[in-house]
Amino acid sequence: MGSCLRRNTTISNDNKIPGLPARTAALRLLDAVCRRGETLDQALPVATAKLNNPSDRSLAHNIAANALRWMSALDAMIDSATKKRLPDDAKARMALRIALVQVLVLETPQHAAIATALPLVHGGPRRLVHGVFSTVMRGLESGKLALPEVPEIPGETLDRWTHHWGEDVAISAGQAWAGAPPLDLSFKADDTSALEGERLAPKHLRMPSGSPVTELAGFDDGAFWVQDLAASLPARLLGEGDGKTLLDLCAAPGGKTMQLASAGWKTVSVDNSEKRMERFKDNLGRTGLDADIVIADLMKWQPSEPVDAVLLDAPCSATGIFRRHPDVLHCIGSRQITERAEVQKALLDRIAPWVKPGGVLVYTVCSLEPEEGEDQIEQFLESHEDFTLAAVKPDELPAGISSTENGCVRTLPNMLSEKGHLDGFFIARLQRKA
Repeated sequence: MGSCLRRNTTISNDNKIPGLPARTAALRLLDAVCRRGETLDQALPVATAKLNNPSDRSLAHNIAANALRWMSALDAMIDSATKKRLPDDAKARMALRIALVQVLVLETPQHAAIATALPLVHGGPRRLVHGVFSTVMRGLESGKLALPEVPEIPGETLDRWTHHWGEDVAISAGQAWAGAPPLDLSFKADDTSALEGERLAPKHLRMPSGSPVTELAGFDDGAFWVQDLAASLPARLLGEGDGKTLLDLCAAPGGKTMQLASAGWKTVSVDNSEKRMERFKDNLGRTGLDADIVIADLMKWQPSEPVDAVLLDAPCSATGIFRRHPDVLHCIGSRQITERAEVQKALLDRIAPWVKPGGVLVYTVCSLEPEEGEDQIEQFLESHEDFTLAAVKPDELPAGISSTENGCVRTLPNMLSEKGHLDGFFIARLQRKA
């Protein structure tokens, strides 16, 4: 992965310029993603530590996320306005990305965008940045330059997805990446009538993007939580619990646990992130649902006895949720996918004995990489003869989603494209032989 900034990231401290602190934080976010390989979520606390206003934190994140989403197009515009290409790690290029994405995507006035970009190259080539910005603006006004309708998926990822899933899926991924995804809600009960939207499955409602979640009817009463339709499928495949015991592993932020608890499972939810589990507890408290919470490393912790079912939402590349997390396509390559696949294999081997004979294990990843999905389960079944695939039937899935030939589930960006697309997940339901 190429660098976005030089290691010397000195920035002007002149915070008297309105809006500059948020742009400074956006620069730090991009630096964290492009140079250190962090996700935006990982980088956000430190990068925005000096921002006291939640709206400023949101703006910084929005600028960084959109700069990452549209980076190829922004760079092409910048390169068209320079005789000598600016290095990828030049602060001037990063400041221009931040300025241009505000004008082109966030509809920030030109004067505000450049006024807050120039201080980002404090002590550097301000005149160059101003000149390139002005040249690009003239190119846009004359029609010589234009932002494409669809952002370009970064090269290695595009090649990989085209190879695995075909050109149509790769094209659809770009279309899904272009705009904000819709708002999907999962409900405790099957009554969604308090809100207007489209029901794509039982206990589900899809609403337009930008809907103010905390202001929706039923939020304060804990009637629902935010959860992409694809992310709701693993728990759906476990059906009603009727008081049986289930382990939800790598459970934070808790959407699957809340589904399972509302379906009658006696759930023990395990995750190693204390911070993420705090949000989990808040969600449980708001919804009034119950689960036992354990903060632990799964490679060290184990249950006192085998359980009826286990749901493993394994740590993965997260390339399937790129619509909401555009940073993953700049952080993840073949090496990271291989490393995560090794972790997944170790976790599957460890938790297999935790399933009672006759019990069920659901394995899922929010990844579009076969190494973390299809290949992982094929290897698991070869080395665990006491498990077999419990094929998912068509009537267990929402319309527009189908199981694979061997009965697993693979959601792709081209599914439900006319309704706002779908995150990329792989799900396998396994049964331990009695």
